[in-house]
Amino acid sequence: MTYKAMDSSAAPLYPIREVSRLTGVNSVTLRAWERRYGLIRPQRTPKGHRLYGRDDIERVERILQWLNRGVPVSQVRELIDQPETVETPAPQMGDWASQRQHLIQAVEAFDSGRLEVLFNQSLALYPVSLCIAELWQPVISQLEERWGDQFGATLQRRLLESFLRTRIGTRIYHANQLSNAGEVLVARLPEDSSGFWAMLMGLAASAAGYRVHLMDGELPLSEFPLAVERLGVTALLLASGHAERSDVIRRQLPRLAEQSRAPVCLVGPIARIRVGDFENTAVAVLGEDMSQALSRLRAMLDADG
Repeated sequence: MTYKAMDSSAAPLYPIREVSRLTGVNSVTLRAWERRYGLIRPQRTPKGHRLYGRDDIERVERILQWLNRGVPVSQVRELIDQPETVETPAPQMGDWASQRQHLIQAVEAFDSGRLEVLFNQSLALYPVSLCIAELWQPVISQLEERWGDQFGATLQRRLLESFLRTRIGTRIYHANQLSNAGEVLVARLPEDSSGFWAMLMGLAASAAGYRVHLMDGELPLSEFPLAVERLGVTALLLASGHAERSDVIRRQLPRLAEQSRAPVCLVGPIARIRVGDFENTAVAVLGEDMSQALSRLRAMLDADG
């Protein structure tokens, strides 16, 4: 079956920004899929602007299905161009495993140039949510397990922290200029000194269309109600890769949830570690998986009107 973009006389055509909104795939990735792999072939206006038909959008959704099953982007075209009667092959996970290994090696070698290439390449070829789930979350978890008291671990941690803060902060800044959606405040809890999980949550929320205030540095929990009020955010997302202190879990967070005008939500590993500690409180435990956490947040905000 040969793929062919829909003719403009047959059905409505959509600009790239609308396709990005409908599918969740950013425009940079859509262009990379077109230029590097020929996965999609939009029509063009006389001035060269891309226009996508419904067939193109459905094709993007099929691409996402294969990527979510672990198929490398370089192998997707031959699969979606096959007749539907062809037997579906088993998922191939080696691509993500290889990328994770390369990323860990770059961190351990203090190779900032390689980090830059891997970061930009992954986010250009795959949706942000998939990059976080398959690449960055597993890598950070593995690195945090390895570091411990290992010589050079603090330097590795700080270099990666600095790298992600700069790159993610830049992406959030530019995305905020284009977003008209609700605003969220993302911050780390006291024991999560690196802020990795808050940064990943901020990146995921930004890619999902929210305007993001990413709090860089520790803020006393008692000041978050003021931050929520002054910034006018619709939700406060607190992240941590640690269990956090008992007084924070048992007293400070439940009190914060009662005082805050916006929902107080937990994301990252703490949401798994402490899931049973907030059953009878106003704290919303959204989960460790960033994509699922955002789905739960959206459902919660929609329910609140």
